[in-house]
Amino acid sequence: MTLLEALAVTLAGVAAGTINVVVGSGTLITFPALLAVGYSPVVANVTNSLGLVPGSVAGSIGYRRELAGQRRRMTRLLPASLLGGTTGALLLLVLPDDTFRSIVPVFIVAALVVIVLQPQVSQWVARHRPHGAEHTRLVPVLVFLSGLYGGYFGAAQGILLMAILGTAIPDDLQRLNALKNVLAGAVNLIAGLIFAAIADVAWGPAALIALGSTLGGVLGARYGRRLSPGALRAVIVAVGVFALVRLIVG
Repeated sequence: MTLLEALAVTLAGVAAGTINVVVGSGTLITFPALLAVGYSPVVANVTNSLGLVPGSVAGSIGYRRELAGQRRRMTRLLPASLLGGTTGALLLLVLPDDTFRSIVPVFIVAALVVIVLQPQVSQWVARHRPHGAEHTRLVPVLVFLSGLYGGYFGAAQGILLMAILGTAIPDDLQRLNALKNVLAGAVNLIAGLIFAAIADVAWGPAALIALGSTLGGVLGARYGRRLSPGALRAVIVAVGVFALVRLIVG
């Protein structure tokens, strides 16, 4: 990479780390950035998953007050996230590269649809949030499926988790967002460890994304709630469309 490309990848990491903590879908920033500097989709995805782990850790630390009192939830749901992330990561490594090239555009379109419709999803969640006891049986299954998706690709994993948690758990959304950061971070961590052990990782870009995402995680936890959700959605949609064009044309 050139110096300019390295700077662009680092800044993409900052943006992704910030967005992941506040909204989710930071992968739609870093994944196309890695494609733009010449990496194949599979290598870009592997590198991206590994690089975003420190950002998730930083964001979770920033949300530690909201995590207070949620140890039982984390103990119950973390195994589902880890198992799902492991399954998704192994599927990525086992399935042919052509399969990934075919599936990822569909994932990106689905993620963009979720992002565009996020206000309507949030309203629906508010109307259907249960009162009283949590849906303890269904949530781990859905968290596993979101982890499988996150281990395989990951864009919009955070938004999917928020929809699951917000519907099934009667609690403040900021506290659920803190839980979402832990679960999504666990998926990235287990997938990253698997990729580091047996996959082709671009270590230089991974380090740059890790540096950027750590800073982004801190910024997201501290200032992210002041940002306009509409503006964030517009940025993510723009880079998501770029990723689609890059995948289809390139």
